Amino acid sequence: MSVLYYIAIKSYAFFILLASPFNKKAGLWVAGRRNLLQKIKEAGLANTSAIWMHVSSLGEFEQGRPLLEEIRKKYPKYKIILTFFSPSGYEIRKNYEGADYIFYLPNDGPLNARRFIDTIQPEIAIFVKYDFWYFYMRYLNMKRIPVFLISAVFRPGQLFFKWYGAWYRKLLTRFTHIFVQDKPSADLLKGIHYNSFDIAGDTRIDRVAGIALKSLPNSKVEAFKNEEPLIVVGSTWPQDEEILLHWYKGISARWKLIIAPHNVEEDNINRLCQNIGISYQLYSKFENKKTARSEARILIIDNIGLLSSLYRYADIAYIGGAFGKGLHNILEPATFGIPVIFGPKYHKFSEAVAMVQCKAAFSVKNGQELEHTLNELIHDEDKRKGAGIKASVYVKTNEGATQKVFQQIKKNL
Repeated sequence: MSVLYYIAIKSYAFFILLASPFNKKAGLWVAGRRNLLQKIKEAGLANTSAIWMHVSSLGEFEQGRPLLEEIRKKYPKYKIILTFFSPSGYEIRKNYEGADYIFYLPNDGPLNARRFIDTIQPEIAIFVKYDFWYFYMRYLNMKRIPVFLISAVFRPGQLFFKWYGAWYRKLLTRFTHIFVQDKPSADLLKGIHYNSFDIAGDTRIDRVAGIALKSLPNSKVEAFKNEEPLIVVGSTWPQDEEILLHWYKGISARWKLIIAPHNVEEDNINRLCQNIGISYQLYSKFENKKTARSEARILIIDNIGLLSSLYRYADIAYIGGAFGKGLHNILEPATFGIPVIFGPKYHKFSEAVAMVQCKAAFSVKNGQELEHTLNELIHDEDKRKGAGIKASVYVKTNEGATQKVFQQIKKNL
């Protein structure tokens, strides 16, 4: 199985290389790994006390970030090494000040794993949520370096829990300790007789809980909102935008809309602008406050880094992704105490399942359901505010995962 795994990894890298001239993300993936091990060797990591955290992409970074910052605060002598698998995480956070060194992860393999780990010599290694890299984990075990998995979520359909999944189950035993987000994940681990785990919750909740406290006013958004009710639409894909704009063009209520697309590249922003058909303004060109107040009904966010602080102005939030590959961050709006709406593909996200169950969030399957849900929240203020309170309560009652994880990990520092 390890040979088949290695062949699969090599094949994946080969196909990414083939796609790189035609796909920007693939191009970044390839370019970022060119001469990577040599660059890491030249970074000056010899004879340092280091902690290594690996994340797949941006969402996993946000889950690992509170733990990294707690370690840095309590153990400043350690150098923090952060690696990303995906360009969509690395390119956005490559200048993150909370880590001393930020790299792409060299492709998994016996030689790369040995060279990378021997170069950085971490005292502990932390993986976030998933990304189970066999050769890295095997070599960490060989070097007797403790390795932890945090904010993990397991589902019955995963290979670990299949009758033919013995090789994958053995992979889990390479972790010194696993911290899962919820009881269903814990029950799955118990079912395969894995006992080195704790239910800690989602460390990302600790991250978003602080956003509301640190959020700064935004004069442009205040001018656009102008004390009118507002829906903030975050991390959207074309499927989300299509049904939202169809609904919005038909409403008579005086609500405003902020749309923050997942992809803020120029081509995608132009596509969105061409499809709106309603008075709008780009955030980057927002200057004339008088015009915005009298005409623009939609504000399009065409840069990165603003979204989490925009929810403070919202009365309702819609979060994109759940009509496609997966739901984006619903905890950021929840921490501001507003109801959250999203598409149908949310069941892999425990926070979304819990918030739907307690009626702090609402899932819609199509444009008709979206119209019904939004109209109900707009016209029923008690229901809207009640759902917002439940969202805020959910965040507050689930804080503390970072400390649970930190108290266990610090025993190895």
